[in-house]
Amino acid sequence: MKRVLFVCVENSCRSQIAEGFARELGKGSVEAYIAGSRPPGKVDPRSVTFMREKGIDISGQRSKGFNDLAITEFDYAVSMGCQDICPYVPGARHIAWDIRDPNGLTDEEFRAIRDEIGEKVAALITDIGGD
Repeated sequence: MKRVLFVCVENSCRSQIAEGFARELGKGSVEAYIAGSRPPGKVDPRSVTFMREKGIDISGQRSKGFNDLAITEFDYAVSMGCQDICPYVPGARHIAWDIRDPNGLTDEEFRAIRDEIGEKVAALITDIGGD
């Protein structure tokens, strides 16, 4: 199993969504982890609602910082669009996704970002399968 860390500033929207997709789509091939540089301690309620629309329950996930991670080495470290804010994370391969922060956006825009993240996670899992 490959360890994948998804990183965003608050760890309340984008990385939470990515973890949900990775756990669902990567069963048996991916261990998903998340962290943020300034976690508020809660998951954005719209992230939970909009992932539920996809049949994925992220209500049990929590917002956490880098110090909350039980492990410190990953096969992949994926930043969700915060390259200048996130600290260096040990990983064999670093990937930067330029994904817009959905905070303050309309529900339609938020869903579009959710779907973009889902597509990127699916592609990553496919790529990991080829490693």
